[in-house]
Amino acid sequence: MKLFKVAVLALLLINCGGPEPRKPVEVKSGSFFKESVERNKALLAQEEEIIQKIIAQDSLHHYQTSPSGFWYYFDVKNDTSQYHPRTNDQILFSYNLVSLANDTIYSSEELGPTSYVVDKERLFTGLQNAVKLLKINERATFLFPSLQAYGYHGDGNRIGPRTPVKSTIELHTIIINQDSLNLKP
Repeated sequence: MKLFKVAVLALLLINCGGPEPRKPVEVKSGSFFKESVERNKALLAQEEEIIQKIIAQDSLHHYQTSPSGFWYYFDVKNDTSQYHPRTNDQILFSYNLVSLANDTIYSSEELGPTSYVVDKERLFTGLQNAVKLLKINERATFLFPSLQAYGYHGDGNRIGPRTPVKSTIELHTIIINQDSLNLKP
């Protein structure tokens, strides 16, 4: 029995040496992230090159560059109104989505009129920013690189991953939020 107690005591002393820190199995570096950023920059540059070629070949329209990183021209302009939709305004608009080769992805009839509270509901990034460039009864055509459209995943239906799109958007109605009236334009 004494031998058993000594053996148990020795075992406890050996095991109580304290925790040993674990060494990482694999040291991660930022190389994957850096490579991903470089791939994305290259993809965006390719898409912008395609869009610039479309713009250069279109002598009928005067394209503008948005601060958000897409291009557009007006089909119908409203020179009598000065008001652009602001955060919390409710708008009614229609739009379509086509490929850069002008193949219809979603028609405006299929999508129907869209009611949207500005900056409070989810739309793809380019569309959220595009509607704020329009005044009531204006229609414009927008060219969105994939990062401004449906990005890396597509829409899970007809728009594939990394697909730039073209959209004609018409703003029908603006219901101005009371707080918008107190803001300077």
